Amino acid sequence: MTDPGTTTVPGSVAWAARAWGRDVVAARPLTGGWTSTMLRLTAADGDEAVLRVLTRDPWRRHGEGLLTRERDVQRLLAGTAVPAPTSLALDADGAAAGDPAHLMSVLPGALELRRCDDALLDTLAALVADVHAVDADPRPREYQSWAPPAKWQLPGWAGRPALWASAFEVLALPTPAYSGTFLHRDLHLGNVLWQDGVVTGVVDWVETSWGPAELDVAHAATYLAMLHGPDVATGFVERCLPGPLGDARRYWHVMDVVGYLPDPVKVAQPWREQGIDVSDEQARARLEQRLADVLAG
Repeated sequence: MTDPGTTTVPGSVAWAARAWGRDVVAARPLTGGWTSTMLRLTAADGDEAVLRVLTRDPWRRHGEGLLTRERDVQRLLAGTAVPAPTSLALDADGAAAGDPAHLMSVLPGALELRRCDDALLDTLAALVADVHAVDADPRPREYQSWAPPAKWQLPGWAGRPALWASAFEVLALPTPAYSGTFLHRDLHLGNVLWQDGVVTGVVDWVETSWGPAELDVAHAATYLAMLHGPDVATGFVERCLPGPLGDARRYWHVMDVVGYLPDPVKVAQPWREQGIDVSDEQARARLEQRLADVLAG
């Protein structure tokens, strides 16, 4: 069985071994996320799988819905243009694993967080279009805002308070009408695997929703802004949906930026763990500049 020193969730690994029908000899943590414990499992015969365990609240409390959704979406995506893991086993309520757990296949490739060249941005924009082209029947749940009124508070690190006041005013307006589409909802470079310049996998489907296409574009853009700078984000948005933002489109981008309050530092720490030098101060300043660009657009 697994070396107990390789994981803090041995009960879930034992469940995965039973469900998988393999003797798991190693469970190595995967870095980059903050909602789940992610483990790469290796079986005695050399096969590998990925185990997601919802060990952190509030995601653990909602684990049954989140992980059931992820399994169902992975099944939906089989045979589409969007490469996603294959669900291998699910313990949505954690009754057997101890915590809500989902076992899935390993995809080839690796994260590509250092590049921001034209070829990468073009490919990422094409991926967004492929996701939005998925024919989802039945539709997933309606999107949820990650910028509720409780977040409409000026962050202590803000350098331009007036920008944030304007952002909160935008979000207080009626929600713009939109034509809905299938959304990943958490689409950004941290959830995309690459190999030789080609996308080989899109992971983390727990938040899949139905809503405005602009939400996926905005979320990927905000992430790019903090990782590589606001100009990269602007170029990416232009590739996806050319033209000025206008009031309706602006609303969704503001929503995404405010969703990172009170502090975006949780995003920057995994980057530093991978040797990418983005300080907390840089992430905050870039997020604020992204907001300025959105409000001006």
